[in-house]
Amino acid sequence: MAAAGGESAMDVVPALAEEAAPEAAGLSCLVSLPGEVLEYILCSGSLTAADIGRVSSTCRRLRELCQSSGKVWKEQFRVRWPSLMKHYSPTDYVNWLEEYKVRQKAGLEARKIVASFSKRFFSEHVPCNGFSDIENLEGPEIFFEDELVCILNMEGRKALTWKYYAKKILYYLRQQKILNNLKAFLQQPDDYESYLEGAVYIDQYCNPLSDISLRDIQAQIDSIVELVCKTLRGINSRHPSLAFKAGESSMIMEIELQSQVLDAMNYVLYDQLKFKGNRMDYYNALNLYMHQVLIRRTGIPISMSLLYLTVARQLGVPLEPVNFPSHFLLRWCQGAEGATLDIFDYIYIDAFGKGKQLTVKECEYLIGQHVTAALYGVVNVKKVLQRMVGNLLSLGKREGIDQSYQLLRDSLDLYLAMYPDQVQLLLLQARLYFHLGIWPEKVLDILQHIQTLDPGQHGAVGYLVQHTLEHIERKKEEVGVEVKLRSHEKHRDVCYSIGLIMKHKRYGYNCVIYGWDPTCMMGHEWIRNMNVHSLPHGHHQPFYNVLVEDGSCRYAAQENLEYNVEPQEISHPDVGRYFSEFTGTHYIPNAELEIRYPEDLESVYETVQNIYSAKKENVE
Repeated sequence: MAAAGGESAMDVVPALAEEAAPEAAGLSCLVSLPGEVLEYILCSGSLTAADIGRVSSTCRRLRELCQSSGKVWKEQFRVRWPSLMKHYSPTDYVNWLEEYKVRQKAGLEARKIVASFSKRFFSEHVPCNGFSDIENLEGPEIFFEDELVCILNMEGRKALTWKYYAKKILYYLRQQKILNNLKAFLQQPDDYESYLEGAVYIDQYCNPLSDISLRDIQAQIDSIVELVCKTLRGINSRHPSLAFKAGESSMIMEIELQSQVLDAMNYVLYDQLKFKGNRMDYYNALNLYMHQVLIRRTGIPISMSLLYLTVARQLGVPLEPVNFPSHFLLRWCQGAEGATLDIFDYIYIDAFGKGKQLTVKECEYLIGQHVTAALYGVVNVKKVLQRMVGNLLSLGKREGIDQSYQLLRDSLDLYLAMYPDQVQLLLLQARLYFHLGIWPEKVLDILQHIQTLDPGQHGAVGYLVQHTLEHIERKKEEVGVEVKLRSHEKHRDVCYSIGLIMKHKRYGYNCVIYGWDPTCMMGHEWIRNMNVHSLPHGHHQPFYNVLVEDGSCRYAAQENLEYNVEPQEISHPDVGRYFSEFTGTHYIPNAELEIRYPEDLESVYETVQNIYSAKKENVE
């Protein structure tokens, strides 16, 4: 709305500021403006929450305009935290001033906890009870999560340590919430057949930092259904599926009408939208995540079948999932309703193979073996999810580069949420945590549970219990922080410093140094296996802990490293654990790492000056 004299409402603010000679005159001029103009000014984005607080205390009219549930405070909240607005309904009464205060407090408390994590957990993996502080905070959980997301989205290459721990906390909080939702979902009766909902929980748990929701995935599937309806209308303009309303679960019984739906679906999915089975990259976890299947338009038999099944059921075709060995299928009943049916009364649909319709014999040709009739039977939601998670579990065991084994850990969590008494998987989980050196107390709890379930596992359990207790005792015996001074005589051969970007001479990988030893500190077995004795200087030379761009951590001999003349960021998940900032030429250690190597930063500055400044001068 325009102000007097043709000026915009935004032009009024500086004009008033110039006219406002002290107090009464300025205030009188301001409050004389129409209410819409005043509200527009107050919501313009140029005023902070503190400004609004001061404005509202000047007179009754402005106080009424700035009421806690009004548009002004709503706009303050929206501008400050836009991502939270989706949690509020337009029809709800909201005290926006109070929401602002609660969100502000939650943000401060979340930042305080994030800031404390590096000092508390620098030398170890964050323990199971390490997240209890933020779990016990008062206030809406979405406010804490939003603050963590704000930290992760901070621009630039600074605050790396904050981002590292904010990510860990957010990962934990979201996974706990998703796991609780999944467990509640699994308590539904057997006839509750929301296969898509269960698949989305698996997707969310394995990708907790991604914005994945059942509503968004359903909306994408609804768009596919609309395209199928458009095609179906050209086949049969009076088809009953065209009259279905959103959310209806009606089924059509005539085989011919069902066939028309499937023909339209095959055209839309495989010809128009180009969905296809991912034969080229079959063993990729992305093929099992429904949001990725929709984005990439490819998947494996079970994920493609769930998409196909969901679309078909929304259009009234009662397809059913078949847990067929080696190749998940759907079945389509051809027999009369109420009749006694056997496996030959169904057509089997291969959603991975562009919706091809198969006979029993063709199903056996597909996998190259004869199977019993029981394997053609329909399975419930829990069995479908078990197969999906089983696939992820197999992929997690195959992953060799990811030294955190995150996919294996996530899939074990999911499988044990469904089947908590699976002894072999519990044993695998305990061994995995023991191998990673994390959560020894949880390892002992798992082992105790295994012993209760199966006393025959005493040998394996006893071995792990003994070594886990030894690990706990060693941690208790650790005293203080080891400080390494470059100026010390025994460190005189150390040439490189923490934070430098290096290149491996033999293998060519890029890495950043996060620790060093004056000589190799690994055991004789490691030295023998890594053939260290074949190096010219053997193990009597400095060795460096490095974070490698492929996500691995390695221990490299000094003679195998050289300066990287074109330094670049190292995409390693643990960079933030050790460094606070990337400058473009090197990493700056965080406070905890600097305590351990107090003289390295000065050495880094000298190296950067000599190596990269000289290079720049030569280029110029």
